[in-house]
Order: sequence, then C-alpha cells, then structure tokens
Amino acid sequence: MGPVICMITPSVHPGADAEQALVDRVGAAARAGAHLIQVRQPHLEGRTLARLVERSVHAAKGTAARVLVNDRVDVALTTGAHGVHLRGDSMPAARVRVIAPPGFVIGRSVHDPGEGAQAAQDGTLDYLIFGTVFTSRSKPGAGAAGIDALAAACAASALPVLAVGGMTHPRLGAVARAGAAGFAAIGLFADVPLDALRLVVEQACSAFDTPGRDP
Repeated sequence: MGPVICMITPSVHPGADAEQALVDRVGAAARAGAHLIQVRQPHLEGRTLARLVERSVHAAKGTAARVLVNDRVDVALTTGAHGVHLRGDSMPAARVRVIAPPGFVIGRSVHDPGEGAQAAQDGTLDYLIFGTVFTSRSKPGAGAAGIDALAAACAASALPVLAVGGMTHPRLGAVARAGAAGFAAIGLFADVPLDALRLVVEQACSAFDTPGRDP
C-alpha cells in the first residue's frame, strides 16, 4: 500500500487568473492521484475562500481526492468540502465532529510527539500532520524537528501520521521508515507543470516504498 499523499495549496492572491490557476492545479492533482487536497489560504476573507473551496470541490469531482479546508470549519461545512484540517491551537475535533456530516474528514497539525499523542486521545480525529520535519521554504526560520522526532510521533499515536516540511522525493524513503503513513507538501506540487503532476505522484509512491538512505 502506497503513501497517503496530501497536496497543500500554495498561497494565492485575490484575482480571477490566480484563482483559476489554483483550481486547475487542484483538479490536476486530484486526477493525478493525490488523496487529500488541503486548501490553505489563511489570508483570504471568507467569501473569497468559500468560492475557491467550492470551485476546488468541483474540480476534484469524479476522483477519489478529498478536499479539506484549513481550519475554517464554517467554510468547510457550507461549501460541501470533504473535511477540515485544524491547526494545533484550534478548537477540539470533538466540537467539529458533532456538527459534521457522516464521512467528514478531520485532521490536526502537531509539532512534537507529546502533542501528537495527546491529540490522538481526542478520539474523533482521522489523521495527524507532523512537522516541520525538514527546513521548508513555506516556513522560513522555523526549526526542523527531524526524522527521529517524526518516528517518535508515529510511535506515540494510533492515528495515521503524515509528515510535512521540506518533503522531496529523496527524503520520502526515510519518512516511510520513520513510520509515517504518508506526507503533505506544497512545493512538491507547486513547482511543476500541471501535466507533470501524475509523474510527481508516481515518483513519490515509488520513493516512499524504497528504503534508500537517510537524507
């Protein structure tokens, strides 16, 4: 079984062209085989974000991809998104679960093994994202937790743990050996033409399943 692959959307500035380009990338990633697509646009106001999410859900229609909204539970519930990804300091997942429809996916970000173990005790989460594992362009200046911390987080949680932060194909073997169920990334999906996304997913699956050497 291959990794759970989550594309996190790069930041987009308001504007029809930029929004269309992002929706096109969401659709291409969904068709390429990404399992989760996290619409993460914290700078957008609610109405603009809702429109983007609705269009993203439509773009992924007919695929197995689940479109999640970063932290905005209200937007996720009103737009027909498949779930929400909560920040580490956001509301308890149990509060979301009681108002969410059946099959609604709920994940949470965690940043150390203890935080991951505590989050897993909630009982209503579907997965965790742990990071930042390696230094990342999306979070300049943030310290890297490293592979050992990822392994500890995976061992401490009964939930699937996805690694995030500095994900590249050469690093995915080590991420897999650490016990991660998959990975989440921005740059891996944002830095290539749309018609290359299927190759990105195929190479990621191959790298994740190949022992390799530590990065």
